[in-house]
Amino acid sequence: MLLAVTRDVSPTLTDCELTFLDREPVDVGRAREQQAEYRRLLEACGARVVALPADPAFPDCCFVEDAAVVVGEVAVLTRPGAESRRREPEALEKVLAQHRPLARIESPGTLDGGDVLVVGRRVFVGRTQRTNEAGADALRRILSPFGYEVVAVPVSGCLHLKTAVTAVDDQTLLLNPEWVGRERFAGYETLAVPAEEPLAADVLRIGGAVAMHAGFPRTRDLLAARGVDLHTVDLSEFLKTEAGVTCLSVVIEAAGA
Repeated sequence: MLLAVTRDVSPTLTDCELTFLDREPVDVGRAREQQAEYRRLLEACGARVVALPADPAFPDCCFVEDAAVVVGEVAVLTRPGAESRRREPEALEKVLAQHRPLARIESPGTLDGGDVLVVGRRVFVGRTQRTNEAGADALRRILSPFGYEVVAVPVSGCLHLKTAVTAVDDQTLLLNPEWVGRERFAGYETLAVPAEEPLAADVLRIGGAVAMHAGFPRTRDLLAARGVDLHTVDLSEFLKTEAGVTCLSVVIEAAGA
């Protein structure tokens, strides 16, 4: 069974960290409604949703993707690049320990889960303001014994690697070529998002489906034309916080499933 770990929206979401967008008013109530719709989408795609409580001390805590990287063999608790987020992984420790052995990124490494894209046995790690070389190297030391190849990828112009590129399937990547170079993904088919929808490259694989923000119709049509099983949800409030559809969950195969 698929398990989707989520965390409630903090009442202090308006104080979230921002890197490349200007701050806009965020309707926290509307964000909670959108998160509820998002959770229903995860359930419709076959996942059992875990909803962890928010903590007002952590405005970004609903973006659980950044707190952990989970593969078949191990769950890695990260060390987020923003100092204000360093304790967020603690909230995921208990639930992830029920399904995987745990490992941790230690200082001086910093690593946000949003900078980690797992495609089969290859793991791409974005080099961004949130993830440093020591963090990428630490992840490589943890995952290499399990047969994963960890590849560092430079990213510019956006927050995370998965803002710029995600996987539609094990052979196909959706990307914004303004933020990450296609040449970094030799051997994969790469689909460029329309220039009018620069944030549309963040999509979430869940089961055999792909989830995406409802506000990117050109990208939706691009994927639908390829026969992708698409599910859409409005995450407009979260886009104001530099977040996307991958940011709000950690999706794993539950132990014993």
